[in-house]
Amino acid sequence: MLKIEHLTKSFGGVVATNDVSLHFQPASLSAIIGPNGAGKTTFFNLITGGLRPDSGRIIFDGEDITGFDALTTVRRGIGRAFQVANLFPEFTVRESLTAAVLSHRQQSAHLLVQFSAVEARTRADQIMEMFDLQERAGVVSRNLSHGDQKLLDIALALALDPRVLLLDEPTAGMGPEERWKMIDMIYKLWEDERMTLIFIEHDMDIVFRIAQTVRVLCYGQVLAEGAPEEIRSNPDVIKAYLGENFEKIAQ
Repeated sequence: MLKIEHLTKSFGGVVATNDVSLHFQPASLSAIIGPNGAGKTTFFNLITGGLRPDSGRIIFDGEDITGFDALTTVRRGIGRAFQVANLFPEFTVRESLTAAVLSHRQQSAHLLVQFSAVEARTRADQIMEMFDLQERAGVVSRNLSHGDQKLLDIALALALDPRVLLLDEPTAGMGPEERWKMIDMIYKLWEDERMTLIFIEHDMDIVFRIAQTVRVLCYGQVLAEGAPEEIRSNPDVIKAYLGENFEKIAQ
């Protein structure tokens, strides 16, 4: 579904993404981990058109989309939710999702007549139900709790009908109960929609619980990739990121 070939991006003298090559299978669920500054968010920005690579290629479902802008990338079928929720702060939950559906279907003229497209509102209601946001349908987005704002951010990405969904630290800033609620929601979303889902995460309990494949970035390069049990015992990963006591703590 998604092939990254020799992707490189530098900022001045800093190489943020260094000759990265990764392949993501259709309907797979995978995690990207690594220390701060490893290039994880830059990698997502390159895939979604937020940045242009210096070299390398991004192949999505057989099409070379290298250098496409963010709007074109979304139209092709790659969605993204952000580490800091990116919302319509003055819209209610229902209005936000309806607006996203209308925009994706290129029916934005309906925004001028108070979200009048019935099909778009129906789709918005379906997405709210998937994310357990029905009771907050009439709440203005900026008044939601942190956890619900993160849920809405992912729901907005889903409203764009992605075939590949990228989640940048979906549990950032959450307490334990909210964190596991979010992960259960993400796993159910992946099971139901069968999209290719890639997430960045620092909580190893979450990574090793749900990811099929784990990729490790370090200083912009791929340090390792494999099944969770392979990664958690990889000596290079333990040294660079997990720490020597990780296996004892995990057990």
